[in-house]
Amino acid sequence: MEFKETQAIYIQIGDYINEQILLERWKEGDRILSVRELGVALQVNPNTVMRAYDFLQNNEIIFNKRGVGYFVAEQAKNKIIDYRRKQFLELELPVIFKNMKLLGMNLDELKIKYEEFSKNTN
Repeated sequence: MEFKETQAIYIQIGDYINEQILLERWKEGDRILSVRELGVALQVNPNTVMRAYDFLQNNEIIFNKRGVGYFVAEQAKNKIIDYRRKQFLELELPVIFKNMKLLGMNLDELKIKYEEFSKNTN
């Protein structure tokens, strides 16, 4: 995993875990990698992974069974989708709209590109 300098590493690790859940590589009730295992896999300090796990646990995406490990929580996928939609609508979409306005683009052009993208990803 290559980390971006524009965002905290623990957030990027949290995003990675969220993506695994959205892709259903990890399903509700599945045990996820331990702090140490993920730290080794991503070549990061276990404290950074722990911070990501704390973040995800506070957002009810994962939960800890003491002495057993971390698991994907019930409704984790729905919670991730809700969170990501909110982030997209509040942070990313305004930037897209601003750029569209600056470039003189309209929603019809965006719709065409979206339809092309959707055809190629199915």
